[in-house]
Parts: sequence; C-alpha cells; structure tokens
Amino acid sequence: MITAAPEPRQPAQWAASRWQQAWRDAVRDPRELLALLGLDALANRVSDEAAAQFPLRVPRGFVARMRHGDPHDPLLRQVLPLDDEMQPVPGYGLDAVGDGAARSGTGVIQKYRGRALLVATGSCAINCRYCFRRHFPYSDETAARDGWREAVDLIRHDDSIEEVLLSGGDPLSLSNAKLAELTEALAGVPHLRRLRIHSRLPVVLPERIDEGLIAWLSGLPWPVTVVIHANHANEFDAAVDVALARLRAAGVHLLNQAVLLRGVNDDVDALVALSERGFAAGVLPYYLHQLDRVAGAAHFEVDDARARALHAALAARLSGYLVPRLVREVAGDTGKRPL
Repeated sequence: MITAAPEPRQPAQWAASRWQQAWRDAVRDPRELLALLGLDALANRVSDEAAAQFPLRVPRGFVARMRHGDPHDPLLRQVLPLDDEMQPVPGYGLDAVGDGAARSGTGVIQKYRGRALLVATGSCAINCRYCFRRHFPYSDETAARDGWREAVDLIRHDDSIEEVLLSGGDPLSLSNAKLAELTEALAGVPHLRRLRIHSRLPVVLPERIDEGLIAWLSGLPWPVTVVIHANHANEFDAAVDVALARLRAAGVHLLNQAVLLRGVNDDVDALVALSERGFAAGVLPYYLHQLDRVAGAAHFEVDDARARALHAALAARLSGYLVPRLVREVAGDTGKRPL
C-alpha cells in the first residue's frame, strides 16, 4: 500500500478556470492540433473519414506535453486520426471484448464473478484511437439513465456482487452531484464492499480532481481504487502529480493499466520509464494489456511474441512490484488471460 503524501499546493493556473472550461477548450480539429505542434506537413495523413466516425478530442494541457515538431510523438500517435483506421482487417470488430454478450441490464456489464461494471457515461475528455469501446452504443446503454435506478436495483438483488466498477466513456466526466447520486443509492446495498473507478481524466485533464470530487471520495463508505490509464511516461507532468497526490491524500488506492501500442510504448526503455514515472507519482503498475481488436485500431497491434519478449525484458530490469501483468481480455473468459 502506498502511503498518502501530504497535499501539495494547487498550481496557480487551476484557480483561473474550472475543469469544465478546460474540457470545452479541448482541441477538436486535427489540423489545428498539427499546427500547434509545428507539424502542418502531416495534414495529408489525417483521415477526415476517421475523424468523422470517431472525432478528435484532446485537452490542451495534454497537447502541451507532446513534443513540438516530432511526427512520432507517442502522445500524438494515440489521438491523431489516420487513414490506417479505415482499412478493414480480419479479426477486428465492433465489440472486441464481448461487452454485448455480458450485458445484464442497461449499462451494466457482468463478466467476472463478484463484480458489476457500470458504463456510467459515453463522454470522455480525450478520444484515444485504440479505444475498445469506440463503437459502443452509448445512446442506448448508459447506467446513469433514470437516476441509476435499473443498475442499483440489479446490484441490490444480487448479493454475489461485492465490487462496483465505474467505467465508460469516463465516469469522472460526470458531475460530482451525479456521482453522489449513484453512491448514495449504493450506500444501502449491504453486500457491496469496494468501489473501483477507471478514469483517464486524472492524467489528461488533472483539473478534474477538484475540491468537490475529493470531498465526495473522502465521504464514501467503501475502500476506493482509481485505475488511471497512462501509456507513456510523458503523460505525467507537475499538474498530474498534484492531482494524483490529492487522490492519495483522500485515501484512494491508485493503479495504472496501460495498453501495449506499436509506435507508442513498444520499447523496453519506454515501458521502464512508464512504470518508474508512475510509481514516483504514487501509482502502482497493474496491467499491461495487449490490444483489444476493435475495428480501426489494427495499426497499433504488437504481436504476442514481441509482447512477451518486452515483458521479460521489463521484468529483468525492475523490481517485481513495478512490473505490470501482461494480459489479454478474451470474450467469455472468467478473468484477464495472462500471456
């Protein structure tokens, strides 16, 4: 268990605007993004069709961490819509991990015993091109609909469920009031023991970790784990460190799960740096996922033999607690499949 650090002073720029404003100010035009990075010459590689199907969205604070003038920047590669996405590849589909078959209620997915995953919202502050839910029918499948009633009733009547996972989209894109609405309803479920939140916002939009969110987290009756999603050490900066320290000071356990991505982190030095930089910010490595084979993401795939070799090299260089588990999610399995 990581000991909570004292809360550092909040960066001055956070006082100037709220996280909702930073969300609204996100870059949504691929060519604007390239111009900000001095990469106008790459505009002919942008796929307008891919951007129309799955729009670009990236907060300006995240853009600021990209390397100016570098067409191979690992953060840029995660968000830039390319023609590669529009090439059909056998074995890549719309529901890569069997979410549809595991549906047990509106916005409720039950794949593993003892756990219920709530698709809290379809909104996210950043659209990652490898997202396994990029084709998910959010308009029909959101657990927050109707005040979470169906989801909470399902959990209340199934005493095998001990842990609720909030996912999406990104659950922290919901207001503090909406999150509190859910947890107030769940507080009456006697068999619930843990709450887990999967969110990329502490990394891509650290302004989201505001006083209201911390107050909500601090008042919850269960142990809370936040699983952040960082794929490269360059995603961390001083503002992210502050956001993570605030979560730790509120008693939240922090884990990171990354996706192994070609051209982003398929290099042992990059993986070592990710584990070490995350741990320096109080985050324990959890999973290193092989790519979920969702349509539009095939150009990110790293083959299994190389993935295993990279993982072995990572284990040879780091202490065991800094080595994430290399896994793949396979539809119908009772847990993540180790590789």
